Amino acid sequence: MSDDERLDSRSPSTGLNTAVEREAPPVAEAARRAGAPVVSVVIPAYGVVSFIREALESVLAQTFRDYEVIVVNDGSPDARDLEQELEPFREHIVYVRQDNRGAGGARNSGLRLARGSLVAFLDGDDAWLPNHLEAQLALIRGDGGYDLVYANGVNFGERALGGTTCMDTNPSEGTATFESLVRGTCSVTMSTVVARREALFRAGLFDENFRNSQDFDLWLRLARLSGARVGYQRSVLIRRRVREGSLASDPIRSLEGELEVLEAARGWRDLSTVERTAIEETLGRRRAEVEVLRGKRSLLAGEFELAARAFRAALAYRDSWKLRAVLISLRFAPQLTQRMSRSRSA
Repeated sequence: MSDDERLDSRSPSTGLNTAVEREAPPVAEAARRAGAPVVSVVIPAYGVVSFIREALESVLAQTFRDYEVIVVNDGSPDARDLEQELEPFREHIVYVRQDNRGAGGARNSGLRLARGSLVAFLDGDDAWLPNHLEAQLALIRGDGGYDLVYANGVNFGERALGGTTCMDTNPSEGTATFESLVRGTCSVTMSTVVARREALFRAGLFDENFRNSQDFDLWLRLARLSGARVGYQRSVLIRRRVREGSLASDPIRSLEGELEVLEAARGWRDLSTVERTAIEETLGRRRAEVEVLRGKRSLLAGEFELAARAFRAALAYRDSWKLRAVLISLRFAPQLTQRMSRSRSA
């Protein structure tokens, strides 16, 4: 099947443009250049039926118009409902169906179909502000000569702290380098990213072996192994939804994914002493954060022994007088410690 046949094939249930359910090969360079848009927008879709319309409407409302939109149904169990939501947009999107491969696999499929020299990512439950593409293209095309740029976003949804931004909770300070990405002094928000397609292929795309934090892994490889330049701006350009069941709503799961990526990165060859130190120190800090979060959850649930065990594990990674005080309080007044924790969480 040719690339044109793949893109023009029809879904028997809805008439949406669809791709065959296998990994799509890279678009031939000559075909990609012919009438290609400047930007390819890649949207993975899994469990986002209630939100995908808002996401697509935010793309169609962009002040910059030279783009294509690729929506990848990553084996979503509610595919029929999803396709009904996509039906009004069928003339504006390329629709791809595949077996579930995770967000990284969905984005890789979109990247292989992308014709634009630039790629913008949008999660199916987030939404762009109208000037997002215009502002990010100005940055990536500017004097910095960046390979990837990101920006700030405002959090919203049932689990969000109203009015907080992505950079309030995950700040970006100084130059975005491998070390600053490892240490978390620069943090990339996925739905704000605009990147050069060639740079993403050069770095090896998303590693589908990571079910979480595939994006973090790719940013590290871009910055360290392929020499890409990463830039950012503090302007709020997206609305980032925080909802029950999302990775953003589960800090333990998010940190565990980051730990898995860092464990892999520590095995890279030719790391400098500074880079290796950054990885080791961040591993210790993140492990302590995971154990503290586990301890708090166990404490709120009244599982005092599990809470104490988690706080002791955190102490092994990070000495803290606060943790020692909590352990003493747990030993002599567990119910009081629980009530105090609940009052702080309220």
